[in-house]
Amino acid sequence: MTPILTNVIYIRLFMAMLLGMVLGVERFVAHKTAGMRTYTLVSLGAALFVIISRLVAEQYSLPYDFHLVAAIVSAAGFLGVGSIIRSDMKVIGITTATGLWVATGIGMACGFGFYELASIVTMLALFAFIVLWFVERQITKLGLIKKDAPVEPEV
Repeated sequence: MTPILTNVIYIRLFMAMLLGMVLGVERFVAHKTAGMRTYTLVSLGAALFVIISRLVAEQYSLPYDFHLVAAIVSAAGFLGVGSIIRSDMKVIGITTATGLWVATGIGMACGFGFYELASIVTMLALFAFIVLWFVERQITKLGLIKKDAPVEPEV
């Protein structure tokens, strides 16, 4: 690897780490089980796998294969499913699961060098985590919907 390529790789990994950490900070402040470390590692890992797949394709003069990228998305879904819990007729952890899935996409975007896209998605995810949480609280306070309503049992 040339030094220039190495520097580009380091920038991609750093951006994935930083943007994943930004989402994780919000989740940590919100007292969620998946916080800074989890979001940072998910985003960083996704970037790493994208970079590895590109390097292998270049090293062996192969056409770039997007199968690994598809596998990253599937693995993120599997990770997210593990954070969803059904307890006392309530389902919790769906926002965490989808947040981890988005963090994976952010890491993948950084791995491909799409920093602007990754940054915009990070800001939009923070909007969903923070602003929409306040909107949900206001809707609940107005009595338009019961936040703690039980989930209908599956038949």
